[in-house]
Amino acid sequence: MVTPSKKFLPLAAMEKVMKLAGAERVSDRAKEALKEVVEEKSMKIAEQAVKLAQHAGRKTVKGGDVKLAAKGVG
Repeated sequence: MVTPSKKFLPLAAMEKVMKLAGAERVSDRAKEALKEVVEEKSMKIAEQAVKLAQHAGRKTVKGGDVKLAAKGVG
């Protein structure tokens, strides 16, 4: 597994997600916590999607691979 860099997802994007969810204010720690969780889950989904594409004999990961992987990762 590849370890994502610290700049994998920007904290500003985490704040935007929280605000779209209804938050009026978002602490730095909340942004960092969401970033951590989202990066971890997205990496697991991506790794599984790659495996699914390889199992199907493809080099290209398709949207269906990602959706199927997301169902399995939860």
